[in-house]
Parts: sequence; structure tokens; C-alpha cells
Amino acid sequence: MQRLRATAIRLYSYHLGKKTLLASSFAVPPLSKRPRLCDRFPSLIRNMSTSVSTSGAKEFVVSENTFQQEVLLSSVGDLHGGVVVNAEQPLDSMVFAPMLKASISHWTQQGKRGVWIKLPIQQANLVEAAVKEGFRYHHAEPDYLMLVYWIPETTDMLPANASHRVGIGAFVMNSQREVLVVQEKNGQFKGTGLWKFPTGVVEEGEDICTAAIREVKEETGIETEFVEVLAFRQSHKSFFRKSDLFFVCMLQPHSFDIQKQTSEIEAAQWMPFEDYAAQPFVREHEMFNYVAKISKAKSENDDDVAGFSPLSTTTSTGKKCSLYFSRDLKHLVTRDSKQRQEG
Repeated sequence: MQRLRATAIRLYSYHLGKKTLLASSFAVPPLSKRPRLCDRFPSLIRNMSTSVSTSGAKEFVVSENTFQQEVLLSSVGDLHGGVVVNAEQPLDSMVFAPMLKASISHWTQQGKRGVWIKLPIQQANLVEAAVKEGFRYHHAEPDYLMLVYWIPETTDMLPANASHRVGIGAFVMNSQREVLVVQEKNGQFKGTGLWKFPTGVVEEGEDICTAAIREVKEETGIETEFVEVLAFRQSHKSFFRKSDLFFVCMLQPHSFDIQKQTSEIEAAQWMPFEDYAAQPFVREHEMFNYVAKISKAKSENDDDVAGFSPLSTTTSTGKKCSLYFSRDLKHLVTRDSKQRQEG
């Protein structure tokens, strides 16, 4: 039974009445001297007839003299000569492995380059089979894992996973020249007594300006309006080998009654800017000192210190995006917008 089962699983193509079995290493006895597969395993034959809809099979052809089955994973082409596989239907690894082998052979013949397999978390059992065929991890999300494989014997040109994490720091000052600051309940500054700007990570699909407003609201309860990006910092190997982009954003407060986030924030207050900048940690650490000086210069000479303001626009493919540009160049954007309206 095990040999018959293996024959059915590994079968890609064979001709009735012949002793040779393609993609197999053992001979098949004449049909007259062995039990018919349909007699011994009627359910297997029934399943084969429905495999196109249940397991992603691409082709199933039967003719009078030839029984040919080519089971391929369902895939779509990408814009770079590769294919993407969405393994949405449940598959056993014993079934998936030969399908993947046949598919790689098919894609190779087609001249495809990169292969992307998106495995839902429920299909984690297929990872081992894919890795054995040469696939490697690319990235993971809460609900899926992405595996990739480069077919040609050339330099692997598949793009790497996202290289940066993006964060924001919010400079919020009221009319009394008091700056909004917090002490963190967790993280590297826990228990240090350091008063710092509200900070946080930009979420997936979120604009920098939106993230700054959200983080201030979450940590302090203060309603704000985004003004501009004053500066940004890039560092490397900051978060699990990933680089980090940190944007210092200026926001205008629209409320002043602080309601701190109890789960993350130990304390929050409006603090005279001079007291904030005089903290030993701020004075002794170059990065904090630079940010304090830039923020101070902006608050004292708004016209002389131009930051980066967001412009809502679209990409070449029609996706909405934000273009950040120096306020000194605003007249160019305004003039271009006016010309488009007139034209």
C-alpha cells in the first residue's frame, strides 16, 4: 500500500502499457499483472477529479492512450519576471512537496526568476518542505510568512525585506514657552528621571504627520495640529538589525489639560523650555542637545528656520502619498497648483 501511495503522490506523467514511470526511480509492472488503482482506492480517483478546485492543481488531462497529470501550485506573475504563490487552500506537506517540485520545474522552463510563496500562519506546516527546495525566509507578519527562491544561476536580485523602522518625536510648545514632556514608565529611560518629548513608532500605512498627532494624543491627551518636520535622524542596527529613521516634528497645541497614558507614561507636564534644555542628560548627549537647539531656534525665529511640510499628492500608480518639502519652496508648489487649475 505504501508503494502504491507513493506512486500516486509522485506521479507526474506516465503512459499506459509501458514499464517506465517518469519522475520516479522504480519500474511499474504491466497493468494486467497488478490491481487497478481505481479498484483499490476509489476515493483517490474521486479526489483527483476535484483537485483543480481544492488543491490549486493547474492541469489534469486524460486521453484514450495517455494518462497525464501535472499538478502545479496556483500562481500569478509579477512585474519583474517572477511569480507569486498564495497558498490559501489547506495542503498536507506530503502533497505540497511534489507540487512545489513540479512547479519549480515548470517556472524554470518558462524562464521565471523570483518565486514568492505567501504562507498563512495556518499553513506553517509547509515551511520545511519549501526550505528543502531552496526557499528562504523573506519576512513575516502576524498572519503570514513570506518565503522566496531565486531560480536562475545568476546573482539573486530579489529585494531585501524592509530595512528601516520609522519613529517620531513631538515638539509641542504653548504660548508661555512651555514644552510638553513626559517620563516613560518602560524602556531605556525608565527610572532615570529624564523629561523628554513624546515619541513613538509610525504604524503601517500611517503618515508621519498623523503618527505625531496620534502619539501626543495617546501619551498626554493633548489635541494638536501638525506644523512641520524640523529634522530627522538615521541610525543603524537599532531594532533587530534594522536601521531607524526618527523624525522630529513640530506640533501646535489645541488643548492644554494633560491626561497621561497610565500604561506607558509615568508622568507628563508642561515644562519651561529652558528647564528642559538644562537637564544634564540633554546637555551631555549630543543628539538630545542638537534637537533642543533646533527646537529653540525654531520657536524664536520661525521665519528664519524652515522645516518640511507635507503635501498630499499621488504616486505614478495613483496611490495617495505625502511629499515633504522645505517651507522655503512653498511658493513653487503654490504656483504649480495655480497653473494646473488655470490650465
